[in-house]
Amino acid sequence: MKTNSGSGPQTKRRAVLPDDACPECGNPMREKKGRLTLPVNGEEIVVAGSPHLNCPKCDEVVLRFDDARKLRQRALEIYRQTYGLLSAEEIRSIRERFWLTQAELARLLRLGANTISRWEAGRNVQTASMDMLLRVIRDLPGSLDYLRTYAA
Repeated sequence: MKTNSGSGPQTKRRAVLPDDACPECGNPMREKKGRLTLPVNGEEIVVAGSPHLNCPKCDEVVLRFDDARKLRQRALEIYRQTYGLLSAEEIRSIRERFWLTQAELARLLRLGANTISRWEAGRNVQTASMDMLLRVIRDLPGSLDYLRTYAA
């Protein structure tokens, strides 16, 4: 009969690395600014001058939380500018002009419940086809009534 010593299964312990250590090789990382890419709507967007940590030995790149947030925000801005899409503020303005809630506009456009919220907060960017539909709502009288009749 086996007796249990209470120690449980043995696990490997990893060494605790300093805050500036590369997670791949353990070498000290350096602050850097450079070109990083981020996918937006299936396209790789290049963002120049992005702050990040870089390992001089293995070339590993690490982003701090705030740097990652800024990188995403800038990539979305570049994408909008490249394709001439409405800004987050313009989308909010269209919705508010017609006294629609985010949920009502999402239903009319047949989108998920949180999509409009993400667009207005600048966390996601609309496709070119959705951008065009938002412009139709904004610019063509009667288009909203048409959507209320046939899309809802």
